[in-house]
Amino acid sequence: MNYFFSADHHFDHKNIIKYCNRPFESVAEMNEELISRHNSVVGKDDTVVIAGDFYFGNDVKKAYEFKNKLNGNIIILRGSHDRWMLKGNGKSYFRHMWFKHIDDQFIVVCHYAMRVWQASHYNSWHLYGHSHGKLDKLGDYGKCMDVGVDTNDFYPYSFEEIKEIMAKKPNNPNLVKDKDLLYK
Repeated sequence: MNYFFSADHHFDHKNIIKYCNRPFESVAEMNEELISRHNSVVGKDDTVVIAGDFYFGNDVKKAYEFKNKLNGNIIILRGSHDRWMLKGNGKSYFRHMWFKHIDDQFIVVCHYAMRVWQASHYNSWHLYGHSHGKLDKLGDYGKCMDVGVDTNDFYPYSFEEIKEIMAKKPNNPNLVKDKDLLYK
């Protein structure tokens, strides 16, 4: 089993093509290509964490139709456009954050970029979406990364790809050297 990370698919969001200059002629083409690229790298036993803005709309059934077309065990976090996740009382029963140790690396995933996150002072990784690659131009603050589809040619990132990218990023400026203190 492998881990993959992604965000900001915006399935069925016609205007995202224009807003993010996506290379698709129609929303149907975009939807099909996102599914195809995902399935070309993700296996049925892999786990995929999607950091929000999965589907643009209110139709829960349609959101699950998109989810069910994707390979892997799909974990979707709530993003700013995931109205379909709201139930009758206006509250979401979906998570906003996901935490996990993978190969001794602590990872924090959220739709929004943060300056500090759990164990950031121990070089934990923070994976986010929402910004569609625009925050990358501002520079890094520790081991954080936009995993949105707009930053990876509309493919999810594998854990191994992220590991290589993070190895080149600067340490958190407030790094605590004693990793034995890290909460596990």
